[in-house]
Amino acid sequence: MRWSKTLIPTLKEVPADAEVISHKLLVRAGFIRQISRGVYDYFPLALKVIRKIETIVRDEMDRAGAQELLMPISSPAELWQESGRWEHYGKELMRFKDRHERDFCLGPTHEEIVTDLVRRSVRSYRELPLNLYQIQTKFRDEVRPRFGLMRGREFIMKDAYSFHTDIDDCRREYDNMYQTYKRIFTRCGLSFRPVEADTGAIGGSLSHEFQVLAESGEDAIASCNSCDYAANVEKAEIKASQPAGRANGEALANLEKVATPGKKTVPEVASFLKLNAEQFIKTLVYKTDGDELVAALVRGDHEINELKLRTVLGCREAVLADETAVAAATGVVPGYLGPIGLKLRVLADLSVQRMRGAVTGANEANAHFIQVDQERDFTPSAFADLRLAIGGDPCPRCAGGKLETHRGIEVGQVFYLGTKYSEKMGATFLDAEGHAQPIEMGCYGIGISRLVAAAIEQNHDANGIIWPFSIAPFQVLVLPINYKEEKLRDAAERLYQELRQAGVDVLLDDRDERPGVKFKDADLVGIPLRVTIGAKSLDRGCYELRWRRDGKTEEIAVGDAAQTIKRLIAQAL
Repeated sequence: MRWSKTLIPTLKEVPADAEVISHKLLVRAGFIRQISRGVYDYFPLALKVIRKIETIVRDEMDRAGAQELLMPISSPAELWQESGRWEHYGKELMRFKDRHERDFCLGPTHEEIVTDLVRRSVRSYRELPLNLYQIQTKFRDEVRPRFGLMRGREFIMKDAYSFHTDIDDCRREYDNMYQTYKRIFTRCGLSFRPVEADTGAIGGSLSHEFQVLAESGEDAIASCNSCDYAANVEKAEIKASQPAGRANGEALANLEKVATPGKKTVPEVASFLKLNAEQFIKTLVYKTDGDELVAALVRGDHEINELKLRTVLGCREAVLADETAVAAATGVVPGYLGPIGLKLRVLADLSVQRMRGAVTGANEANAHFIQVDQERDFTPSAFADLRLAIGGDPCPRCAGGKLETHRGIEVGQVFYLGTKYSEKMGATFLDAEGHAQPIEMGCYGIGISRLVAAAIEQNHDANGIIWPFSIAPFQVLVLPINYKEEKLRDAAERLYQELRQAGVDVLLDDRDERPGVKFKDADLVGIPLRVTIGAKSLDRGCYELRWRRDGKTEEIAVGDAAQTIKRLIAQAL
């Protein structure tokens, strides 16, 4: 390709609405433009990156035994009503009506459609197992699309679904996809970590996310510094370490109410009483989707994990109740609530068990209790793991290991679904005895367009993008200092043709621009290798080869430049 004939609208200015580096660079380098909130045009360079990622995905999925198909982006409401997700998925599901007033939606994922496809096509156990995948546009009406391609409303996804006669076979395919994903992300040149994860709206009983490690990531992950345990912090388990129980005859300080005028938050009260946050018990009131108000207790230096709370409560939603609702139910506003005498169901984190000398709200304005003893003063309905993991927590899987926290970008996820969809939608097969059995299912997704952004978050510098060779829009940029100068133009054209004949993906900068402009654009766009053709080096029979990643340069002989570059690319891949 020639730069002058390619749509690469680079910008000098950073877009005002861009929050993360990938969004800034993708817009500045002429890869994408926003058409509406969370919806983007993909310019030629972006599409080349996407196609290269898709090629890697297809290679590895086909190698793993999956079959590619293509399903429609829209689906009738009836299928989603069968699964129960028409009502439960939420406002992210883009619903619409056709001209006959029939309800449809744009697919955010395709479990319903593929389950319907299989139930109408598969009859016998002899036709299983199956693994079917597609690469297709999805739509989720995100409440807050942001970060460019990292959280858009419309995006490109590879989704796969496997179908099996029994759990063991389904779990084998889960492991097969797990290993396949590791190969995919390795080939894309990414540093990543598989972690245990929540199944979310898709459902199922087992899931792993693949997180690209980056400080800009939306997700927090916890990993052990001693073993291979890793999980999204929402999923990370806590190994509880409660204080020892009271010894026989141990004297206890009396419960005491103290005035805390205008002090409501843990930091405020801790500063006022000259105590540490870990001596406090926080009382937070949540409202469930069943309209129940429930009090959740956690130590003052910890935070509630709402996913764990919902799991313990057995509800789909649990949100912090507003002050009006709390005051109406308890007679006191948040900030002064405590578990002693509280007329609500109370759940407590494991860290609260056996706390002594603690501080809680006194259930009246401007007052707190001190010297609270959990065993003596209150008994929750239940103790459970309710808090978010933090760095330094003991590993739940090994002795002596400590959790470390990192930021990550989720680029893929694998799910064991079991019979969640097949039972509801009547997807069965006849076993060897002729009996109908529900099909076991797995689900496996990769965010193709999100991978583009994640790769940049991990691979950039102050000057622009640094693409890994395997997914770069072009592998080599041929840049003559002055394209108008006949000698330089002829050399550039000759090398360009030789590289194309050698099978190298090459871009020729044939623009009539100043060298400084060309160099800045080259760094911004991020092509891994740049061949600069200048008069002085050409007189010596050489070209200058520059590596975008580390800025190292070397001279290569004109006569065998194409083969030298091809060899260097093969070594880099």
